[in-house]
Amino acid sequence: MRAVVQRVTSSRVVVNGREIGAIGRGLVILLGVEKGDQKADIDFMVEKIINLRIFPDAEERMNLSLQDIGGEILVVSQFTLLGDCRKGRRPSFFTAAPPEQAQDYYQIFVQKVQERGITVATGEFQAMMEVQINNDGPVTLLLDSKKNF
Repeated sequence: MRAVVQRVTSSRVVVNGREIGAIGRGLVILLGVEKGDQKADIDFMVEKIINLRIFPDAEERMNLSLQDIGGEILVVSQFTLLGDCRKGRRPSFFTAAPPEQAQDYYQIFVQKVQERGITVATGEFQAMMEVQINNDGPVTLLLDSKKNF
């Protein structure tokens, strides 16, 4: 499982001209599910993301987590995070999970974050979306549950 984690002042997602999700201060998570991912990958990502100390404290040091600041999360499914661009000019998505598994794991991820008391907004699975991100910092991190990077 892969994620791009962006610290934001606000964010929203629009489908067909209609806003379907929006958050204030918090994190945007672009989430990709890979073939072979297990429930343990979901648990790892949830714990890592909600506990990352990437928000500034009183001394402006990245020392607070999403939970510490009472922040929100916008989760957007993005299989293109599994795109392999090493050969040729067109990405290969061979390692991306099939849509049924990806949607199931995406929904489980969202549910587990909500169970931690965090407000979660989402995109729409397999839809063309416009994601407006007001990056704060900017702070952008890449996570991989298999620790490939």
